[in-house]
Amino acid sequence: MTPTRPARPLRIGPRAAAALLLVTLIGIAAFGWPLLADRQSGLAHSQDAPWLFAGLLPLLVAVVVATIADQGMDAKAVAMLGVLAAVGAALRPLGAGTAGLEPMFFLMVLSGRVLGPGFGFVLGSVTMFASALLTGGVGPWMPFQMLAMGWFSLGAGLLPGAMGLRGRAELLMLAAYGFVGSFAYGTIMNLQGWVLLQGMGQGISFHPGDPVPANLARFAAYCVATSLGWDLGRAVLTVVLTLTIGGTLLKALRRAVRKAAFEAPVSFGSR
Repeated sequence: MTPTRPARPLRIGPRAAAALLLVTLIGIAAFGWPLLADRQSGLAHSQDAPWLFAGLLPLLVAVVVATIADQGMDAKAVAMLGVLAAVGAALRPLGAGTAGLEPMFFLMVLSGRVLGPGFGFVLGSVTMFASALLTGGVGPWMPFQMLAMGWFSLGAGLLPGAMGLRGRAELLMLAAYGFVGSFAYGTIMNLQGWVLLQGMGQGISFHPGDPVPANLARFAAYCVATSLGWDLGRAVLTVVLTLTIGGTLLKALRRAVRKAAFEAPVSFGSR
């Protein structure tokens, strides 16, 4: 009897790594440039968001194409990406607007773990794009949400022990990552909106042109005052779902990856 081949996350090849690095550098610049702009610039995220979105879409396609080129995958991988993105988009409205309870985060953690960081990044971004269309949440914040969710899923794919760690230990690691990552996602998205909100109060308002350390101190106070409870709800739900049904979903995802044989070599034999 032939032993079952273990499902392994999709590796990042050199071309996919270069595309991911480019997307990440652009994302960091997009989130952080207001902290370095002077008070007379008159620029805002509401104006740069369309340019970021226009640049983000072809870069996401480049990550997928580069991953396929590096790994020799076929349409089955893209089909799985589409199915998981659709499920994630459908999960988001279930808790949107209710104390930060967003079940899609737990799916992104597990999918990034199984599919690997490259496809995890694309899955997170595409899922956020699809959910925005589904819920009518299209606005200047959407490309920033796509980047933040892409990083969240990518991080899950970079966690250690992808081939050897299984069982309760793996679930605890994923739950811990989901807890911390949920706060990180909220903090990054706070930065996008915080720079647009001025005049809220001397201690938490963004002051264009002020030294970066002073603005970051106000930003920390802003996060505690406005979104800490929301981020906590998201983090706790992610932990609970990961520890209760995460094991079953991990097995199902790995079984699907194994049957799809994304990285199986293609051979042409005579009949």
